[in-house]
Amino acid sequence: MKGVVAAGHPVTARAGAEVLREGGNAVDAAVAAVLMSFAAESPLTGPGAGGFMLVHEAGEGSHLLDFFVAAPGKELSHPDPAPLLPIDVAFAADAVQVFNVGASSCGVPGTVAGLCEALERFGTLELGDLTGAPARAAREGVEVTPIQAYVLEILTPIFRSTPEATALYEPQGRPVGAGERLRLPELGDLLDRLGEEGAAFLYTGDVAGAMSDWVLERGGLLTREDLASYGVVERAPTVASFRGREVLTNPPPSSGGILIADALELLERIDRPGDTKALAEVIAATNRARDDEFLQGLSSEHYAERFLAEDALDSVAGEIASRLGSTTHISVMDADGGCATVTCSNGACSGVVVPGTGVHLNNMLGEEDLNPRGYHRHAAGVRVPSMMSPTVALLDGRPEVALGSAGSNRIRSAIVQTVAGVIDGGLAAQAAVDSPRIHVEGNLVDAEPGVDTGALRELERTGWRLRLWEDRNLYFGGVQAVARDPLTGEISGGGDPRRGGAAVTVD
Repeated sequence: MKGVVAAGHPVTARAGAEVLREGGNAVDAAVAAVLMSFAAESPLTGPGAGGFMLVHEAGEGSHLLDFFVAAPGKELSHPDPAPLLPIDVAFAADAVQVFNVGASSCGVPGTVAGLCEALERFGTLELGDLTGAPARAAREGVEVTPIQAYVLEILTPIFRSTPEATALYEPQGRPVGAGERLRLPELGDLLDRLGEEGAAFLYTGDVAGAMSDWVLERGGLLTREDLASYGVVERAPTVASFRGREVLTNPPPSSGGILIADALELLERIDRPGDTKALAEVIAATNRARDDEFLQGLSSEHYAERFLAEDALDSVAGEIASRLGSTTHISVMDADGGCATVTCSNGACSGVVVPGTGVHLNNMLGEEDLNPRGYHRHAAGVRVPSMMSPTVALLDGRPEVALGSAGSNRIRSAIVQTVAGVIDGGLAAQAAVDSPRIHVEGNLVDAEPGVDTGALRELERTGWRLRLWEDRNLYFGGVQAVARDPLTGEISGGGDPRRGGAAVTVD
C-alpha cells in the first residue's frame, strides 16, 4: 500500500488519497486534505480557523506545529470588546451546549500559515499543486452528506446571527439539505490566490486589512498587527508511556494533550483493559485535574513533565483503584512509515463572514471550554489553550496509530478510548473508531448504545448519574484514525461515522 487517509468527509479523504497515489508523502496528502476540507466541511474549518499538526518522519523525529488561534488586541490602547452573543446548539433534546459568537469571539487565525510551513518543511510538493482541486470544489459545490446536513441544521442559529452567514449557508432561505450542493465561490477565489501568491495576503495584505476592519467595526479585537505578527510555533510533543508504546501528543500551552497522556498512563497503572468503570473513573480524574493551578501552569516551562510526574500518577491511580475495587481532523500514514495527523477548527464558527474574502472567522474567544477562567483574559498574542490533540503512538519507533478528534471537551475521552481500542483491544482503525464511547462530566456519564450495561448499572449504584443515548452521535467526538498492525504491517484507516468520516487506502 502507498498509504491511508482518514478524514471527516469522503471528499476530503479522497483528496488526500489522490496525492498519495501520485507519489506525495503523508504531509503533502494531509495539506491537500485540509485544503479540501475548507470546501467540504465548512463551517467547522477554513482559512479563518486554527490548528495543530503532528508530523512523524520515517527514521527521523517528530514535530508538533502549533498554528492555533491567538488572542487578538495588539496596539489597542483600551480594548473594549462587544458583548458575546450566546447561542444554544442542541446535539439532542437534552444535550445542549452554549457557544458564544459574534465579532468579539474571533481570534487570530493560523491554519493557512501552518499548512504553508508544514508543506515547505516536510512536504515534497508545491502549494500551487494542491489548491486547484479544492478551489474547483468550492465553486462547483460539494454535495452535502446526511451528517453534514445535521451539522448545518444544528448550527443554523449561529448562521442566522449575521446576514452574511445567512446568505452563505441559506442561499434559498433555508439550511442546505442532504444531497444538495453548498457552493462557496469566494473561498474558491481565495484558494486560487493562495496557490499563486502564498499566504502573505491573509496576514499582511488586503485580505488581512479587510478582516481587521470588519471585526473592529463590529466590536471585536482583531488588528492588523495581530495578523502581521502571527507565527507558527514548533513545540516538543508531550510524551507518555502506554503498554510499551511511546505516545506523542499536543503539549502546553494547550490542555488536551497532557490530559490524554495523563489518562493513558493512569489506565496503564490501573491495568484493567476494557473496564468501563475504570475508564469512567480515569476520565473523571482528568476532569478534576483541570483546576486553577493546572490552567495557570500551562504557560510555565516544563509543566507537562511536572504534571505527569510518576509519583502523582501513582497516587491518583491508587485512589481510583480503591474506588473501583479494583473539533475536524485528518490522519495520514504513508508507505515509508511517515505520518501526519492534523486537527483544524473554526470552533462552532462565529457567524462573522468577511465579504469578498472567502473567510468565515472562528469563535475561539467565545468557547467556554477554552476560556474556563472567563472571556477575553488572554493577553494579545498569546495562544488560546485548546483541547485539540493530534496524537501518535509509536512502537519501536514506528507509528502504530495516528489519530485526533473533533468534539470540544469530548476530544480527550474519544482519543483515549480509540487508542485503547487499537492497543488493548487489538482492533483495526475502523473498528476502534466505531466502538461505543462514554464521556464523563462531573458525576454524569454519557453512554452510547453498546457500552457494557452491567458496568453502567454498577456506576449508577455507586452514585453516578447516567444518560443513555439511543444512537451514536457527534457529541462523542469525531475521531479519524490510521493504524499499522505491528505483526503484519497491514495499514488500516477509520473514519468516524458520527462525523460522516471516511477512510481511503491507496494501493
